[in-house]
Amino acid sequence: WGFGTLTFNMYVLLYTILAGLAILPLFLYLRNPYFTQELRYTVTCILLGLRINRIKRSKPFYSMLDCFLDKVKKHPNKQFIVFEKSSYTYRDVDKQSNKLARALSQHASVKEGDTVALFMGNEPMYVFIWLALAKLGCTAALLNYNIRSKILSHACSVCVPHSPPPELRGAVEEVLPTLREQSVRVFVLGEEEEKCVTEGVNTLSSSRIQQASDQPLDAQLRSKVTLKSPALYIYTSGTTGLPKAAVITQERLYMASSMQAISGVASDDVIYIYLPLYHTAGFMMGLTGAIERGNTVVLRRKFSASNFWDDCRKHKVTVIQYIGEIMRYLCNSPKKDNDRHHKVRLALGNGLRADTWSEFLQRFGDIRVCECYGATEGNVGFINYIGKVGAIGKEHFLHKANFSYVLIQYDTEREEPVKDSRGFCIKVPKGETGLLVAKITAQAPFSGYANNQQQTDRKKLRDVFVKGDLYFNSGDLLRIDHEGFVYFMDRIGDTFRWKGENVATTEVTEHLIMVECIEEANVYGVKIPGHEGRVGMATIKLKDDMEFDSKATLEHVKTSLPSYARPRFIRIQNSLAVTGTFKHMKVKLAEEGFNPAMMQDRLYYLEDSKGYIPMTQEMYHSISDGKIHL
Repeated sequence: WGFGTLTFNMYVLLYTILAGLAILPLFLYLRNPYFTQELRYTVTCILLGLRINRIKRSKPFYSMLDCFLDKVKKHPNKQFIVFEKSSYTYRDVDKQSNKLARALSQHASVKEGDTVALFMGNEPMYVFIWLALAKLGCTAALLNYNIRSKILSHACSVCVPHSPPPELRGAVEEVLPTLREQSVRVFVLGEEEEKCVTEGVNTLSSSRIQQASDQPLDAQLRSKVTLKSPALYIYTSGTTGLPKAAVITQERLYMASSMQAISGVASDDVIYIYLPLYHTAGFMMGLTGAIERGNTVVLRRKFSASNFWDDCRKHKVTVIQYIGEIMRYLCNSPKKDNDRHHKVRLALGNGLRADTWSEFLQRFGDIRVCECYGATEGNVGFINYIGKVGAIGKEHFLHKANFSYVLIQYDTEREEPVKDSRGFCIKVPKGETGLLVAKITAQAPFSGYANNQQQTDRKKLRDVFVKGDLYFNSGDLLRIDHEGFVYFMDRIGDTFRWKGENVATTEVTEHLIMVECIEEANVYGVKIPGHEGRVGMATIKLKDDMEFDSKATLEHVKTSLPSYARPRFIRIQNSLAVTGTFKHMKVKLAEEGFNPAMMQDRLYYLEDSKGYIPMTQEMYHSISDGKIHL
């Protein structure tokens, strides 16, 4: 009887344990509805962290180039790059880069430690040259081919593509006198050997490249490359002025390339890269991220909304990238019956507005959107691994343990952090907007800008919470809610103050594009003589075949925005200027202001009693002279 009772009690205990295990997922879900995603993300980060630590400790140093060479050994015949009507396997790309490395070494005297700038568009040759330079132990400076003049002076050698278009070759020739003064050598990759018409421009012919051996190069050619060596120079987007060359170390290149792994990209995925390879998103998150995963890249010269989904269907693309306004361009394209007929399962990028996010999913199907945040030169980033619409990331205990970041109070009028009585910065509570700063440590370094100590120092904040500490100033205003989701609010240079209130340009933009006639909007502040702060102004693009509806615009801004945030001036353009990475450019617009004499575009003024009315030169003078009070 005693044995039977014991057995019965054991069964009761066993059933209790099993019942408890059965309801444990429900309990965990009720406590944390994101438990499953949190667990998956935690495991991914731990495994990735262990791998990166092994790489850091490896002797000799294991670079992204070594990662590529391992993929060549693992699957030499796998497609690596698909471009227009051509296709290249991992072995093909390896051999082509070997040829280029030898040609650059023999005919251009390129050697370890040199910096070589690439001035060319998206094409396989871009990848070949970068790998060739890596095999020679060189640093590649990725130049934005849309920018002219001063930016080219950062380079030591300039390469442009074979058969360069006149505008690219002309851009180089324009600054040749300056380049000669700096002992810069310029090489054009040509189809055939030719005597350059322009003095100082040399040709590296295709025949010389093809005659070179495709055998592996001696690793001793790059023996001095370490974890802290510069791998790339990538230029900031230039939304607020002349681009700066951010130093991307070998360590940073690896960290950024791991974004695909964190997002769940696998080796059998096919990623579509149309973003410019001269930028962080296209090169590091896209190209080298694909190398780290060992997947296939479908490369396109530039973005095309009309060809986007046809390309995805043709090449069985499973992963797409986006940045800035790309997703909105896709949503604004004409609807088709086959909008949901594709294999895309993941979209990876940043800058996706909440309204466009929802519209994108509704129209194009069940695509997991992985929004992330980070600056080219920054030392901290976030990723929205949960997929919550509108958030740029989510806090995680492992992330917080490795990166010491905080949001601090910021005075947008004085354009500086708010200090307490002791002279230290003040943390903002959860749910409030603050300036993101991240402590500069060995784990989270800030490498700064090449040959620009002044700009490097401007991004550093000292004595933030204690004497002697050092933080990176992101320049971004963020908000973190009580669940730990992170939201982008504005750039500190974009947020302006009017009537004693802060105006976030992103918020005003989101409301404006909800007006039926408005397709695109760029919001900024302009100075008014005799007034403190800046008043709101918006440059807009109208939808095709639609006129500006001043009445509907007025009604919408009055119901959705407080009086101080409503744009007092609206300028209409056929297209809005963006950077090469689809970010709106504000500086020139703000400088031109609301003076009709400075532009040929239609201009409207918000008069309290009449709504938006055409702006005249007489009205401009009345506002400037203070006769019309704002």
